[in-house]
Amino acid sequence: MGSLTDQILQLISKSPGMTDREITSQLRGASAPQQPVNQTARGLESKGVVVRQRRADGLIGNYKGNAERHEAHTGRSQQKNHDLEALSEDEIKEMLNQWLQHAGWSTQVAWGSVQGIDIDANRGSERWIIEVKGPGSRSPMRVNYFLGILGETLQRMDDPNASYSIALPDLKQYRGLWNRLPDLAKSRTTISLLLVGLDGSIEWLE
Repeated sequence: MGSLTDQILQLISKSPGMTDREITSQLRGASAPQQPVNQTARGLESKGVVVRQRRADGLIGNYKGNAERHEAHTGRSQQKNHDLEALSEDEIKEMLNQWLQHAGWSTQVAWGSVQGIDIDANRGSERWIIEVKGPGSRSPMRVNYFLGILGETLQRMDDPNASYSIALPDLKQYRGLWNRLPDLAKSRTTISLLLVGLDGSIEWLE
């Protein structure tokens, strides 16, 4: 099973015009929340990969856009770790901030050494808490960053209606650490991962 982005693109290639709810029901089940699909589809729309337009029944459907642009935009295979390692934590926050605001979220960002929630995003009745870490300079440091950001996020979990994510640069080691985190831990905590590419692309993993 690929990422949620890949699953959505594959599904709407076969069945163009599916709504977020229809996609969610197909991929996750009829009772699953549709926020992850909605946010991912909006992000794909901002890159021109997905076109979201009203169907004849008045509902918003998702259609494939320019796939080549998506490949160029995400292009993680062409990104080099030493480039990502040069990103500062504030640069990662700024990429996330722009991505969120483009999707209609209002944000409060703790820049630099300011204490508090790194990114507190709101859109209507939705709230999204995101903790951010930078690339680190060595493998052991990245392990500590990964474990630390999970602990920080758990300490923030005082709003039962909010979604919670950790955000990290799209480095191979961080992907590996996330993949080795037990599925039970992910489902029990509901924490998701946002991987930030050098070009500002965001991949959302649950």
